[in-house]
Amino acid sequence: MQRERLGSRLGFILLSAGCAIGCGNVWKFPWMTGQNGGAAFVLVYILCLLILGLPAMTVEFALGRASQASPVKMYQALEKPGQKWHWHGVLAMLGNFCLMAFYTVVTGWILYYFVSYLRGATAELGFVEMITNPGLNVGYLVVVVLIAFILLSFNIQSGLERVTKYMMVALLLLMLVLAFRSITLNGAGAGLKFYLVPDFKKINFSVLVAAMNQAFFTLSLGIGSMAIFGSYINKDRSLMGESVNVILLDTFVALMAGLIIFPACSSLGLEVDAGPALLFNTMAGVFNTMTGGRLWGTIFFLFMTFAAFSTVLAVCENILACVRELTGWNRKKGSLICAIIVFVSAITTALGYSVFHFQPFAEGSAWLDFWDFIVSNNLLPIGAFVMTVFCVSDKFGWGWENFKAEANAGTGLKVQDWMKPIFKYVVPIIVIALYIIGLKGFQWR
Repeated sequence: MQRERLGSRLGFILLSAGCAIGCGNVWKFPWMTGQNGGAAFVLVYILCLLILGLPAMTVEFALGRASQASPVKMYQALEKPGQKWHWHGVLAMLGNFCLMAFYTVVTGWILYYFVSYLRGATAELGFVEMITNPGLNVGYLVVVVLIAFILLSFNIQSGLERVTKYMMVALLLLMLVLAFRSITLNGAGAGLKFYLVPDFKKINFSVLVAAMNQAFFTLSLGIGSMAIFGSYINKDRSLMGESVNVILLDTFVALMAGLIIFPACSSLGLEVDAGPALLFNTMAGVFNTMTGGRLWGTIFFLFMTFAAFSTVLAVCENILACVRELTGWNRKKGSLICAIIVFVSAITTALGYSVFHFQPFAEGSAWLDFWDFIVSNNLLPIGAFVMTVFCVSDKFGWGWENFKAEANAGTGLKVQDWMKPIFKYVVPIIVIALYIIGLKGFQWR
C-alpha cells in the first residue's frame, strides 16, 4: 500500500496541532485548572509541556517518519530481531479506540449546544438534562461518527488536510475574539487573578500528576496519534522545531480557553471547580445573561465544535491507518468498519448516565470517567515512557544515534547530544514516578 503524503508543511503543522488542540484544551484544561488551584496548575502544566511534552512529541514524530508506518507497525520497522516492542503498537491502537469511546460523545455534546444556540433554543439548556437524555446522546454520536469517517474516506490531502486547515484558522480567530470579550466583562478581574497569579502553596503531588496527565492528553502523546502524522511528511524540516510549533499552537489555545472561561465565571459569580460540566454550565449561564448572548454563544460553540472535530478527525485517521495496515483495506471499507467499532464502544459513554449505569470510581463517576482513566492516567504516560525508552536505548531499542539522525534531518531546531540525559533519564523517570504516585492517590470506589 503506497504511503500517502501531506500536501504542505503548513498542512502538517495545522493537522498535528489539530490533533493536539481539541476538547483537551477548551473542555478539560479549564476544569482541570479550576479543580487544581488555578494559576499554580497552569504553571506546572507549562513546565510539563517543556520538560516532558517536547521530548515525547519529538520522539513520536521521529518514530513515525523513520518507520513510514502507523503505530501498529512502526516498531517492527525499527526494532532489532527478536525484540517485542511492537506489542506497544497494538496497545497504542487500542488506546485510540478508548479515546474515541468518550471523545466522540463529548464532541456530540458540544455540537448539540452549538445547534441549540443557532436555533435560539437555549432557555432549557442544562448539562445534566443533556447527558441523561439517551436519544439525544446517541443521535449526536451518530452524527459525529458519520461526519468523521465520511471525510476520512477520501484521500488525506483532499479530505483530512483540507478540512483541518480551514477549521484551525477559524478556531484561532474565534478564540481571540471571545477572549477579548470575556476579559472586558464587569468583574472579570478576580477570574484573571485566579488564572494568572499562582499560589505556590497549592502545588502538591496531586497537582503534579494532574498537570503531567493533562500535558500528554492535550498533546495526544503516548498512543501514536502524532507518530502517524510523522509518517506522512518528508525530511525537509527537523522534528524538534516542528514539535515546538505544534506545542506553541496547542498552548495558545489552552491559555485562551482559560481567558475566556475564568473571567466570565468571576463576572457572574459562578463556581470554577464544577468539573466536566464547567464549560457547558458556565458558558451557557454567561451567554444567557449577556446582551447578544445567543450570537456569542453560537460563535463560542462553533469554535468548540471546530476544536473537537479537529481531534476526532486526527485520532480516527490514526485508527484507520492502523486498521488498513493490518488488513490491506482501502479507505472506504476501512472507514466503514472503523466507524462501526468506534460507535459501538462510544455507546457505553453515550448511555452511561441513563441506561448503562456504571460507577467505577467515586460516587457520580460513569463510563466517561472509566475511559478517561484508561487513556489519561494509564495509556498516555505508559506510552510516552515506552516510546522514549525505545528511542534512546542503544542496547535494547532503536538507539540514540538513530533517533537523533531522524529527528535532525532537515532544517530547523536540532536535538543536541547534551539533551541525551533529558531523553534517557529525566523524561522516563519523571513520567514513571508521577504515574505510580497518581495510581496510589487515585480515588477508587
